[in-house]
Amino acid sequence: MLTRWAVPVLLAVTLTAAACGSGEDPPEATGTAPATPLAARATTPPEPPEPAVQPKHAPAAAVPGRDPRSADVARPDRTVGDGTPGSCTSEAVVKAVAAGGVIVFSCGPDPMTITMTATAKVRNSSSQVVLDGGGLVTLSGGGSRRILYQNTCDQELGWTTSHCQDQATPRLTLQNIGFADGNSTGETAEGGGGGAVFVRGGRLKVAGVRFTGNRCDPSGPDLGGAALRVLSQYQGRAVGVSGSTFKDGVCSNGGAISGIGTSWRIEDSTFTGNRAIGSGANPSRPGTQGGGSGGAIYADGNLFTITVLRSRITGNSAREGGGAIFFVSNDRTGTLVLDHAKLSANPSKGFETRGYPGIFFIGAGVKVR
Repeated sequence: MLTRWAVPVLLAVTLTAAACGSGEDPPEATGTAPATPLAARATTPPEPPEPAVQPKHAPAAAVPGRDPRSADVARPDRTVGDGTPGSCTSEAVVKAVAAGGVIVFSCGPDPMTITMTATAKVRNSSSQVVLDGGGLVTLSGGGSRRILYQNTCDQELGWTTSHCQDQATPRLTLQNIGFADGNSTGETAEGGGGGAVFVRGGRLKVAGVRFTGNRCDPSGPDLGGAALRVLSQYQGRAVGVSGSTFKDGVCSNGGAISGIGTSWRIEDSTFTGNRAIGSGANPSRPGTQGGGSGGAIYADGNLFTITVLRSRITGNSAREGGGAIFFVSNDRTGTLVLDHAKLSANPSKGFETRGYPGIFFIGAGVKVR
């Protein structure tokens, strides 16, 4: 249920109804997703899963400008390219990410798209990896592969502590760069998801990044995050996202971002055209493969917080619940903070929380400023 934090008058946040679902309050039953009876009362019948599509986004779309919260890259450890477009290759990116440190690009003065022929993987021995595209570089998965992977519990990347699920490094920073047409469909490690970027362990910061047209599996009750799938951040600290855009992502859940027990602080960012296309919710209804919640943001787990500050979430959709945000804290300790954010036209075709168009919420409270 919503606590005293859920204020009746929404002044700082604009919540505009577009296509409301059942209009029911959150169910009282525990679990990782709404109980079946609520979903069954949806006014719009579930649609069949959508087929995968080929990448259609124009290459070399520049990431505009530099986010002022970017890390300093004045003294890089590594440079991809020698000043010419032909020198900026997938192989060079993979090699630089594996080596770690501060990485910049020198591909010439024009916007540049590098189509990855292999997934770049962060080695767990790296204390930090900063990947800065200078506002010109886009990494593309070509519609066929995940672009970037970090996992402190993956033995192939090296075990560096006895507590891989809660370690401080690697610290991964993505800034002033684009990720387009990533696709993790069929990836099963850690439950899948993370069409463009998958991160488990260490820390993640995202500043001035453009995510466009990324995908992950179209069905599954708990996988998600067409752009970002993040798990097990050090000491439960929040993933910082600032000055970034998430557009046209498609996945079973979380058309843009997804996490389990993951806290997020999202500032000055935009989510548009993202879709959760699974069917059957979580736990999945009989005869379905599950999923379809969190058009833009999918969050599950126990104690975590999502803060959305000065950001816009518009034109996203969910086949089941939470056209904008699906938030379920199983033990009712999690909180959602909406601070000068605008949410509009985010239809939930199955269910959402009464009074919060585009949001399905179970937790300690929704705080609106």
